[in-house]
Amino acid sequence: MKNASKPLFAVLFAFMSSAYAADDALVARGAYLARAGDCIACHSAPRGKPLAGGLPMMTPLGAIYTTNITPDPDTGIGRYTEEEFARALREGVAKDGHNLYPAMPYPSYAKINDEDMHALYAYFMHGVAPVKQANREADIKWPLNMRWPLKLWNAVFLEKGVYRSKAGQDVAWNRGAYLIQGLGHCGSCHTPRGIAFQEKGLDESSSAYLTGGLLDNWFASNLTGEHNTGLGRWSEQDVATFLKTGANAHASAFGSMTSVINNSTQALSDADVAAMARYLKSLPAAGGSGGAPYSYDQKATKVSLTRPAATDSGARVYTAYCMHCHGADGRGFAPMLAPLAGNPNVLEKDPSSLINVTLNGTDDLVLNGVPAPYPMPRYSPVLNDQQVADVLTFIRGAWNNNTPAVQAEDVAKMRKATQAAR
Repeated sequence: MKNASKPLFAVLFAFMSSAYAADDALVARGAYLARAGDCIACHSAPRGKPLAGGLPMMTPLGAIYTTNITPDPDTGIGRYTEEEFARALREGVAKDGHNLYPAMPYPSYAKINDEDMHALYAYFMHGVAPVKQANREADIKWPLNMRWPLKLWNAVFLEKGVYRSKAGQDVAWNRGAYLIQGLGHCGSCHTPRGIAFQEKGLDESSSAYLTGGLLDNWFASNLTGEHNTGLGRWSEQDVATFLKTGANAHASAFGSMTSVINNSTQALSDADVAAMARYLKSLPAAGGSGGAPYSYDQKATKVSLTRPAATDSGARVYTAYCMHCHGADGRGFAPMLAPLAGNPNVLEKDPSSLINVTLNGTDDLVLNGVPAPYPMPRYSPVLNDQQVADVLTFIRGAWNNNTPAVQAEDVAKMRKATQAAR
């Protein structure tokens, strides 16, 4: 009997080892999916603990604060069942039944399939350190803070059902569509919102989908094939390079997109990034200003920068503060320093992002733990509203950009809004 028990013990040990390995693999897959969803960016406050919540997010009704999604049983999601976890992600309903604000991108997460949802649950319950930190109430006054209208909002705008592969498209396209529309929730920022704060489109069947949108004082870029403000001049490799590194020959990441690169897309597999690029490059041109396709022209700018007119404040400011990084020719030194000539963000008719990044700079891009060497600095302490308006007007008119002027009043509004949010 003693000798006979050895094989039985060996089999039992092998089974247990296999189970633990499977659990570890499931948690690891959930961690990867959480990176794809960029959960840490929204659910971690500056200088706060990861995933413990507390990050303020501005909405038309007031500030809301992201919640603790660590497995702490009292202040986090530690008591959630897998069914309750899935309901929160797909339908925006918490364990106790209250509705979440649609700043939580559950209209996108509704598309997450069951297998990935299971892996995400395993990660959040077993791969995340619990943090005891109470959630903060939203700064929205009664009666606008009542949650019951969100049930009506969901009835009208929430499309239930996981992503289904599209016939006639290959595996890579469908994988890219699943990531962009679902976990990546790109439409949450890059699709314009309606009067009820709903995304005007949730997939490529809508002409508004990914045509750009204003959110939290940034204008998220057009991601369709539009030639000037979108990805029309980008190759699939350009898109993939941007997602991996935050910069390419056309533009550099700033604002909220910096966090996406730092916390999410740089960690995705090359195959997933290529799939996302494939899907994005398949989108037809939509949005934009309808202007003629951009072509570079530096002649007039060269003259104005060589001998700036006494009344041309924008040229003088550019020469003093911008030219050393972005060049007299506006072509910058990509990918280290972004070009301004033909940059989709410069050609966008809404100048919010340009004003914001000029006033407030941008956080460091951090690739594989190494900060990029030349982040955009803050000029709010150095330049007044008129100077910012003048230099952006100069940039938007130079090198054949031919984009409307920026007004000092718009700079003043952005300065006030972003100072209040700091």
